[in-house]
Amino acid sequence: MSKTRSAGVVRKVVATKAGDAPIAKAGNVPVIDLERYVPALITFIANKLSRSATALYQRRFRVNVTEWRILVLLKIEPGIPAARICQVIGFDKGPVSRTLSVMQERELVTIKTDPKDGRTHSISLAPKGREIHDQIIGIALDRERRLLSCLSAAEQEVLINLLGRVHGNLAAVTEHPENRE
Repeated sequence: MSKTRSAGVVRKVVATKAGDAPIAKAGNVPVIDLERYVPALITFIANKLSRSATALYQRRFRVNVTEWRILVLLKIEPGIPAARICQVIGFDKGPVSRTLSVMQERELVTIKTDPKDGRTHSISLAPKGREIHDQIIGIALDRERRLLSCLSAAEQEVLINLLGRVHGNLAAVTEHPENRE
């Protein structure tokens, strides 16, 4: 047994069977070690990246990080429906719909009703949206380069592959029976 410091609190670390990660305990109850709990690490990184990106993009281009993500996706997949945006970026329909309405008012996107199905809309970048995308892309790629600069090229490839596998395995928790009502 050893001690670990997570979030400024010293916890007893109890060894488990070989190959398993050690479990921190406070008394007889397991506690999450925030330095090793992957969902927290991913969330912390994503929150900090999003907050700093929004501050930068909002200040320079009047675009928040959600709008930026939509601009990126529409550059890659022009004319997609809102449901596809929700699927890719992982947001619920309500926030995406509100963001798209604001973006349409600001002339960043065009939204056209599908003539075959009036409930479906085709969303594309408007000229102003393409211009903003093209101004931000270099900054976004530089931010990524600086973030990953602590890793070698090989380590970056490993990280990207591992994150892709984890992303592909999300159904193991999102579609788990405990999530259903």
